[in-house]
Order: sequence, then C-alpha cells, then structure tokens
Amino acid sequence: RPPHTPARFRARTRSTSSHAMSAARRCARTVVARARTALATASSSSSSATASSSSSLKSFAGALARIAPVSSSRRAYAASSYPPHTIIPMPALSPTMTHGGIVKWHVDVGASIASGDALADVETDKATMVMEATDDGYVAAVLVKEGSTDVEVGRAVCVMVEDAGDVGAFASYVAESSSAEAGASADASAEVVGGLRASAPMASSAPVSSASRAAMMGARREGERVFASPLARRLAADRGVRLENIRGSGPNGRIIADDVEHARTEDHAGAAAVRTVVEEHPLSKFFPEFEDTSVSAIKRVTAQRLTESKQQVPHFYLTVDIRMDKCMDIRQTLNKQIADDKSAAGAKISVNDFIVKASAKSLLAVPDVNASWLGDKIRKYKKADISVAVQTERGLMVPIVRSACCLGLKSISSEVKALAGRAREGSLTPQDMTGGTFTISNLGMFGVKSFAAIVNPPQAAILAVGGARKEVVKTDAGYEEVLVMSATLSCDHRVVDGTYGA
Repeated sequence: RPPHTPARFRARTRSTSSHAMSAARRCARTVVARARTALATASSSSSSATASSSSSLKSFAGALARIAPVSSSRRAYAASSYPPHTIIPMPALSPTMTHGGIVKWHVDVGASIASGDALADVETDKATMVMEATDDGYVAAVLVKEGSTDVEVGRAVCVMVEDAGDVGAFASYVAESSSAEAGASADASAEVVGGLRASAPMASSAPVSSASRAAMMGARREGERVFASPLARRLAADRGVRLENIRGSGPNGRIIADDVEHARTEDHAGAAAVRTVVEEHPLSKFFPEFEDTSVSAIKRVTAQRLTESKQQVPHFYLTVDIRMDKCMDIRQTLNKQIADDKSAAGAKISVNDFIVKASAKSLLAVPDVNASWLGDKIRKYKKADISVAVQTERGLMVPIVRSACCLGLKSISSEVKALAGRAREGSLTPQDMTGGTFTISNLGMFGVKSFAAIVNPPQAAILAVGGARKEVVKTDAGYEEVLVMSATLSCDHRVVDGTYGA
C-alpha cells in the first residue's frame, strides 16, 4: 500500500535513517512475497539445477523473513477477541541497536496518527531519536511505559487500528497478549521458507536452536583453522567476539553472521548474571549509605565497548611534549581577524581546532595509523574523519568531523561547536557518530596534565590531550619560559607499529 500524505504540512526534523529503514522494510516485504512465489514454483521441480536455485532462494527468503517481523509493524488477526490491528515493535534506529528505551510518548491512547507523525522518543545505543508512524490510524494501546529502558528490538510497544471505534476494544490489552501474537507472526514469517522445507531435504536450511549452538561453542584445537564468512569476521571484529571460541553452523562448520550474534547474546546473558550477583552481595550491608542510579543505554554500550577494547586490543602509548607558543600566537592573530569580520560574529578558533586539523594532516602523511583492524586484513582510509569526544549528561558522545583533512580551521571550529551542541541537547543522529578513523579526547580545560585514552575499535589510535602549562627550559641563549602541552597517542599494536605511531 502506498504511503499516505499527511493531512497538513508540519515542520519537523526527520531522521534520515528512519526514512531509509522504512523504505527498506517496505521493499523487504515485497521481496519476501515474491520469494514465496518463486519457492513454490521451484519446489515443483526435481532437477538438480532447480534444487540448487531453490536452496539459494530459500536462504535469501529466510534472511528477509528474519528482518520483516523484527523491524516492521505486524498486521495481527490472530486474536479473535480483538478487531484487526497493527502491532508496532521497538524499531532498530541504529545499525548496532539491540535494545532501546522509551524516553517520552508523543501520543495518547485514542490519538489520530498520520504517516510520519512522531510516536515516541527512543533512546538508542548512540542517541535519542524519534520513532515515527509509517501508516495512518489511531493509537489503541501503549504497551511500554514512558521511561522504560532495556526494551528489546522487536518487542511490541504499542498497537494501532484503522477505525476510531475499535480503540475501546483494546482497553484491557496487555503486553502478554502481544507477545503471543508476535510469536504467531514469527511462525507465519517462517512459512516463507517452511513451504520448501518438507519437499527439499536440505539439512543446512533447518534453524539451529540455542541448545545446539551452545553445544557447538567451545575451544578449538590449537592451530585449527577458523572458517568464517566475511560478514561474520567483520561483525566479530566490530563487536569484540573471538571467532576461535565459536563453532559454526554453516556448511562444513563455517561460521556465519548468526553464530556471531548468538555468541554475543550469550556473553550478554552471562554479564547480566554477574551484575545480579554483585547487586545482591551479602556484604553490601557493611558499606555506607548509597544511592543506585540506572544506567542509560549509551552508558551501557560505552562501558561494554571500552571493556572489550582493553581486554582484546594490545595497547601501547607514546607521549610527547609540544611547544605551543607559536600556535597560541597564530590563534590570537586569527581570532582577531575573525572578530573584525562581521559575517563571522561569535566565531572563535580554539586550541582543540588546531589539534583536529594537525591530526587530520598527520593521518594523511602517515596512512598506516589512519586504518582499522578487520581480522583478516587492515583497511587504510584515504581521508581523515576525526571523532571528537564530548561529555554530556547522558554519557560520553563521540561525534565525527567528516573529512577534517579537507577543512580549514574556521570550518572545523563551527563543525565541532555544532556537533558538541547537538550532543549536549541529545539530538545527534547515528550518522553523526557512526564511522570515524581517529579519535581525539581533550581534558586540558580541566587542568589535566596528561592521560592515556582507550582505543575506540575499529579505529587504530586515539590522541589524549592535556592542558597547556608553563615550563622553564634551557636554550642556546640560556633559560626561557615556554608554553608546553603533553599529548599521548594510544595505538592498537595489531595495526600500528611503534615507528609509525611516533
């Protein structure tokens, strides 16, 4: 069904990723339907060539069927006691989002909704984003309360109906009912590949249960080669999963993307169990009075990735002291010129802008540092996208200055200020924080002399910058007081050798 045009134009900021994902979901549903028809046709033939085609179609349709019920709304008719309705699940608003939180609902039960209207503010692992309606209708039930956190992607969050008269029928509708219908919807989606499952005896097409996967998990023999698909290797590198500890469910034991996802899920379950034990530790009564604060999705993801980085990335550190006298003189001259320019009112170049520019130029000069570790290869980038760490009330944000190597100091200054402002307001999008080839963390404004930062995978290095200070140094003419700044480069030794880091 084609998208509806809202009754009236409303000025609002739309998420580019949300629109792209909505279009992808509609396309996926169409392809699933066509794949179902193709599978039915293929199953009527017994030739080996057709069997091979059927296997490929089945794998493709199976992948799409796994996407459709999780990422898109579900049309539900299973419960005879309720009128026809649509279950709206928690969407995946970022590429790495597995759980989210409902920060605020913008609609109430009974409200009329047009396609594109904001339903709720959702806290993802990267930022707070707007969940938009994809169809017209009325809100019949809200299943997840405002302020809820750790809501799994795909879990039903609200229900919509087409007729306002049907809203009252959902007064007693609860999340348990939606869970049952979600299971029924998942079973219906499985029919896309299930139609051929009985007629084509392909063992590799059968789903692998959690118990089977657990049985396949285990240590490999020393020196045993690991066979994995390129996508599985990339996911493992991005999410800190060791392929050596995974037994694959693909052909000939090959590790596929699903195996990496399940291994990461089991790791999360084990971590949750550890957290429970710590919270209920019997010695807690011997500690002073305390107050527990909930951990936001952003804080949780940051903690997990930094822990994985320290455990799995071999760090080494290089520290230098930089004389800043000439840099400060240049900065003062440029800021004076900008102050005289009426078109640049309020603009001001900071020391951090010089550091961003210098780092970007250095990365182009030494491309071995402007790189990423991808498991079976090292990827070197042709431009420098600089991630700048910004501390906010929601946690640590790392927005990206794209192509900083091609920007001037004035452009870098305005871009960093804009990104930092959006970070503190919570209005960054995943595009603002996804990617980056190098990170800068500056604590000089807090009086810190020097520190060592943690590498942000898959990047190969991060620069930790301290504050400028005055020191007395010996020169050819005697002793002189100079301005010095310490900078420490943390490197991933799998990618960067000491000489390149220096």
